[in-house]
Amino acid sequence: MSEFEKKVADFIKANALYGSADKVLLAVSGGADSTALLYALSTLSSKNVFRPELLCAHINHQLRAALANSDEDFVIAQAAGLKLAITTKQVNVREFAAHKKLSIETAARQLRIKNLIEIAKANNCITIATAHQKNDNAETLLQRLSRGTGFRGLGGIWPKRIFNNEFKFVRPLLCVDRNEIIQYLKQQNLQWRQDHTNADCTYRRNYIRHRLLPQLQKDCSGSLVQQLSELSESARGFYKLICRRVDEVWPKAADCSGEKVTLNLKMLLAQPQPVIVELLRRGLTALGCGERNLSQNHYEGILQLAQQNTSGRKIDLPGECVVGTEYGSLVFARPEKISHPPKLTDKSITLNIPGQTRFGGYSIEAAVFQHREEEFKKFKVEKNNFIEWFDFNKIKPPLLVRFRKTGDRFVPLGLNEEKKVGKFLTAARVPRYLRQKLLIVADSEKIIWLWPIRVSEQAKVTGETRKIIQLRITDMPKTSKNNKRKQV
Repeated sequence: MSEFEKKVADFIKANALYGSADKVLLAVSGGADSTALLYALSTLSSKNVFRPELLCAHINHQLRAALANSDEDFVIAQAAGLKLAITTKQVNVREFAAHKKLSIETAARQLRIKNLIEIAKANNCITIATAHQKNDNAETLLQRLSRGTGFRGLGGIWPKRIFNNEFKFVRPLLCVDRNEIIQYLKQQNLQWRQDHTNADCTYRRNYIRHRLLPQLQKDCSGSLVQQLSELSESARGFYKLICRRVDEVWPKAADCSGEKVTLNLKMLLAQPQPVIVELLRRGLTALGCGERNLSQNHYEGILQLAQQNTSGRKIDLPGECVVGTEYGSLVFARPEKISHPPKLTDKSITLNIPGQTRFGGYSIEAAVFQHREEEFKKFKVEKNNFIEWFDFNKIKPPLLVRFRKTGDRFVPLGLNEEKKVGKFLTAARVPRYLRQKLLIVADSEKIIWLWPIRVSEQAKVTGETRKIIQLRITDMPKTSKNNKRKQV
């Protein structure tokens, strides 16, 4: 075992990269780094230093025509020489980048990760090893610093990272730099492929690699790559401490119900700054918003919004996410596909009693039955925001359903006087997105239900009720244009 291989083996053990995995998929491009990864791990496996079975994967980006195909052939030959199974895939990066409006670098990365996961899944493997090394980590740090980053971003490339809540990407070569890799390959008389596009400084990472990093190195006493590696390791340690605190606060401060994530502003702002930032990040990731396009400026904007705590304000973020403040809460959500709320009109429709009625994308089901003690007890258990019971003898037919309109008033359950609906909603701190969905159920004289918020005191069921009207209001599933039914 060479010194290089021992160093990699120690790093794998120290960071528990393999865990209990019985298979590890090696991502091999054919370049120097991935070739070193392939041969070093194969040697360690053959010497029984590690038990997992090794598999190979090669993603052909089709960016360099015949040269890309030659890379693929090279990797297939190397895997065959080591008697390792290999899967190759060809992806059209340029077409994907144009369709998604991404840079070539970003498109290639997304397709590479997606296809590596697919190959791993097909082989019942959840651990994927990539050839990121110390220089890659240094370049990543400088790239993040140039656009603004926080302590988490200073962590650089992590030794292991989970994708899709299942697949673990591990980086066994983060303990070595590019010079050590080239030296190892030469000592082992190993060949590798050269990608001429890696010298093209119009790509941001190549500019950092070939121009910025060497220039900064001139003013450093010692290896800048090593210093940045130590910085990222310290930042990762600090981040782990922050996460422990966030793990304690998150269950109390966050509500992830429905299609939004809500953070309690009082609890959020009581935390130290690094904890606040991580809570914001978790809010975004819990909603499914990607972090890659978020900069320090975005986080500062969210924090400023939280500190102002003015209901109704919002800011748009990359990844089709919106963050806003509502009555002491910070809300992360995705903009509605149809952003316009229903128009507040006087149009209404008479409910079928008993029966089903459709109105404005909702289904209203009505039923009438006699009150019985056992049914009344059952009602107490089953009642929710979408099902309500009303005293039949307190209703003045017909029953109508409509949207809100200016001047609406009703007597909320528990009160004995009328309130304007608008003022009631404000006092109850009903968020704006919910106000846009409200329906009014009314008889010929009064509102009996402000759905799904509150029923009226004037139609409530009591122990003296003998006949009950049950109403159930639900959203109807979205239909395609071809199957869309005519609605009011």
